[in-house]
Amino acid sequence: MKALIFSDIHGSENAMLRVDELIKKHNPDLIILLGDLLYHGPRNDLPLGYHPKGVIPLLNKYKDKIIAVRGNCEAEVDQMVLEFPCMSTYSEVFVDGLKLTLTHGHIYNEEKIVPGASIMLYGHTHIPVCYKKNDIIFFNPGSTSIPKGGNKASFGIYENKTLSVLGLIDEKQMLTLSI
Repeated sequence: MKALIFSDIHGSENAMLRVDELIKKHNPDLIILLGDLLYHGPRNDLPLGYHPKGVIPLLNKYKDKIIAVRGNCEAEVDQMVLEFPCMSTYSEVFVDGLKLTLTHGHIYNEEKIVPGASIMLYGHTHIPVCYKKNDIIFFNPGSTSIPKGGNKASFGIYENKTLSVLGLIDEKQMLTLSI
């Protein structure tokens, strides 16, 4: 099973075009979207290439492979234009016998864990992390469009019971953890 993991696209068509290239290149079984897909939010500057209407068809063409959760910038109108569910606070997906808990990070995160979670995938901070603490794995792929903390735009990949963060542009491995 191969899954590509993206968070915090924030309506950047530029970032989404790169995401589209990565999906075509890697041909994942699953695409995990950890929220903040279309809107940039009042606390963020406009991302490069901000054009939510251009992001919509690029996401919708993968609707059969996408599992998405709601970010703090999602609104009900987003669900009206996206052809896959995107309004759950958290979701769970089973891959290779592992339960991955997906959330955006503004409600559930390292401080407040989804009950029963052992592998938490989340975004929101725009800062990639990948580590194990108290028998729980925490994984944040960073942001595709508005990286913070001196990081570059990034995404995640799950394959062969390994989680990795890679640079969005160069695919250079930044972090990795075998489960």
